[in-house]
Parts: sequence; structure tokens; C-alpha cells
Amino acid sequence: MDKLKISPRFEYVSNIAWRLLVIAGVGALGVFLVIQLKIVVIPFLVGLLVTALLYSVVTWLTRKGMKRGLAVALSVVATLAVVGGLLFAVGKQVQYAYPTLQDQFVDSLNIARDTLSQEPFGVQVEELDKYIDDIVQYAQANADVFITGISTAGSTAGHFIAGVFLAVFATIFLLLDGRKIWVWVVTLFPRALRERLSKAGEKGWSTLINFVKSQIAVAGVDAVGIGVAALLLQVPLAIPIAVLVFFGSFIPVVGAIITGTIAVVLALVFNGWLVAVLMLAAVLLVQLIEGHVLQPFLMGKAVKIHPLAVVFAVAIGSLLAGIPGALFAVPIVAVANVMIATLVKPTR
Repeated sequence: MDKLKISPRFEYVSNIAWRLLVIAGVGALGVFLVIQLKIVVIPFLVGLLVTALLYSVVTWLTRKGMKRGLAVALSVVATLAVVGGLLFAVGKQVQYAYPTLQDQFVDSLNIARDTLSQEPFGVQVEELDKYIDDIVQYAQANADVFITGISTAGSTAGHFIAGVFLAVFATIFLLLDGRKIWVWVVTLFPRALRERLSKAGEKGWSTLINFVKSQIAVAGVDAVGIGVAALLLQVPLAIPIAVLVFFGSFIPVVGAIITGTIAVVLALVFNGWLVAVLMLAAVLLVQLIEGHVLQPFLMGKAVKIHPLAVVFAVAIGSLLAGIPGALFAVPIVAVANVMIATLVKPTR
């Protein structure tokens, strides 16, 4: 019997198809393992980003004659001091302003109730009181659910503290022995691929450093712009809002918008609709500056990927792993893009 003849085109397509299936399977397995090991993976990725931020500082200190171990220790301690100082200042301001904000919230609630009871709304005060009573009764009837939530929050806090320690240790060892660790990783691959993989790693690391520096600049502009606007408009908790916007801006595209919305809500509750509109205008103005000035000149050069790819990367990352996925999606895609392009580039 004659053998079945297969056209070269069909054979070419089938070869590509099974390779794509293998790549998709490996990628799906990798995503699954990352999600299952997120308690370890997330601190490591945080440590990698902090390492990229502090790498230039450590290199500069070592060139000035300081021993690398001391330079690493000084950089890490200074970073922890800055972050801890910001969180302490935010906590103290929230604690100081809480009683006043509580009274203002009650006053705003009463004003809203009176407004809704008048025309054109015409809602009866008794109905509003009934809704409030229903909420209170629901909370009392589901007290065990809230207690369980508090227990879960305690467990999450424990994981957070452990994650902070893991991130700090990862940062220290990556700053000390990062190059040696990468050389060891390269030796796990075939000898013919090592030189190209080493170059791809160097370009990927350079891309990550540029991304972190650019993101710090973008986050700083967002935080200062929205924070100053909240301060001028006398919106409560202006400094905590600025800090929240700074950290939220590390999620590209949507981070600053979501955190800036909190300032708008606070302005609406405590300052009225006019201040809320002005606060919203300030948030939108900052986003316009970021989108049309900072992103093209800073982030565009750093990540070298299309803005549409950034949006989809953030969306997919958030669907797969929530906030951490949205945070790490863009740097992962940017580094992978540069490394893959280097690996598949034909040799001369």
C-alpha cells in the first residue's frame, strides 16, 4: 500500500502547531505553579523589583570605595526606613483625624438624609431609618461571618509579615550574589545556548532597571499632583492619599485612577459636590499628563511594548493573580519581550 502523501505546507503547519501546544502547556503549568506558590513567588518578585531599584545605588557606592556588603546593608536599611516612615506618618495622621472625620461623616449622613427627604427625591425619613436599621440588624445577625473575616485577616497579616521578611532577604542576596546566581542558572542550559542566554539576561535586567526607575518617576508625579490638589482643596487625609496614589501608581494605566477615586469620594463625603468635581478634574489632569507626557517619554523607552499590550497585560495579570498579577504583569512582559527577541535573533 502506498504511503499517505503529506504536503510540505501541512507538515510545516503541524510542526508549528504542536510546538505552540507545548509552549502553551508549559506556560499554563508555570502560571499554575506561580499561583499555588504565590506566598513565596510574590515576595521574590517584590525583592527583584527592589533589587532593580537599588542596584544602581549599590554600584555607585562600591565605585566610591565602599565594600559591597556595607553598600547593600546601607541601601536596604535606608529603603526600609523611608517606607516605614511613610507608613508611620500615614498611620498617625489617620489616627489623629479619625474622631473629627467620624463626626463629619455623621453630619454628612444627616445632610444627605435631609436632602433625599426633600423634592425632587421625596424619600421618607422613616424609610431611610428603616434601611439603616436593616443594615445594623444584618451586621448583628452575621457577626460570626465578620469574626471569621477578622481571623482570616489575622492570617493574612501573618503571611504579609512573612512575605516582607522573604522580600528583604531576597533583595539582600540578589544585590550581593545576583550575578553569580544568574551564571549558575545559565549553566543549566545547553552549552550552545549559554552565550545568547547570558546576553538576553543582561538586556532583560537592563530593561527591568529602566522600568523601575521610570515607574518611580511616574508614581512620584501622580502622588505629588493628586496629593497637592487634595491639600489645596482641603480634602481630609491628603498625605495618606498621596502615599496611596504613589504605591497604587505601580499598577500601570489603572492604579493611579483607582487610588485617585478615593480622594474624589472623600471630597464628596466631607467637602461637598463642588470640591469633589474639582478633585476629579485634578485627578483627570494628572492622568492626562501621565498618559501624554510621562508614559510616551519614560515608560515607552523603558518597556518598549505597545500601550495596548500594557493594558491587556494588566487585565490578564489581574484576572490570574489579582493585585499582584496587575503589579508584575508589565515588567514580566517587558523583560520577556526583550529576552525572547534576543534569543530568537538570528546570528551572523
